[in-house]
Amino acid sequence: MIKHAKPEHPVQDFIARRWSPYGFADREISEADLRSLFEAARWAASSFNEQPWSYIVATKAQATEFARLLSCLVEANQEWAKAAPVLALGVATLHFKRNGKPNRVALHDLGLATGNLVAEATARGLSVHQMGGILRDRAKELYDIPDGSEAVTGMAIGYVGDPASLPEAIRERDLAPRERKPQREFVFRATWREPF
Repeated sequence: MIKHAKPEHPVQDFIARRWSPYGFADREISEADLRSLFEAARWAASSFNEQPWSYIVATKAQATEFARLLSCLVEANQEWAKAAPVLALGVATLHFKRNGKPNRVALHDLGLATGNLVAEATARGLSVHQMGGILRDRAKELYDIPDGSEAVTGMAIGYVGDPASLPEAIRERDLAPRERKPQREFVFRATWREPF
């Protein structure tokens, strides 16, 4: 089941097909496909070409590593993300390498890289569910993330599964229609809140 968006203006099909399921199929992702997702992230734009992103990845094929990364998610996310064949953490380096000054767009650039990853995943028939609910301190400790870098988001990556396998409360979220606020609420001109 793929929940297509209902855009008010034309967009590319893979944008309309992108969504974040809670249910994942018990199906491995090929290493070639997985490498291509991170290759897409690699080519994202970034301030001063700093590329302040890093990813920590674990697949179910390496059960110990998968369990370790799963333990960096909050309990509510562990409940459903454990079914995904791949988990990842997105990490941002918060200072420029070139001069040591704070990089105030590092999170934005990590987001661009992950956006590329998500677009590539969608084009390959995969889904990515991003999570803010991670245990940053645990990730820092378990993965020896250096000072000045921070785990920002988690990701569950895989093929869409049957929502019937989910606990009821999560199943309802998976089956709920996709909604977005209209452009007039976030695209402005002249003054704040004057719709474009």
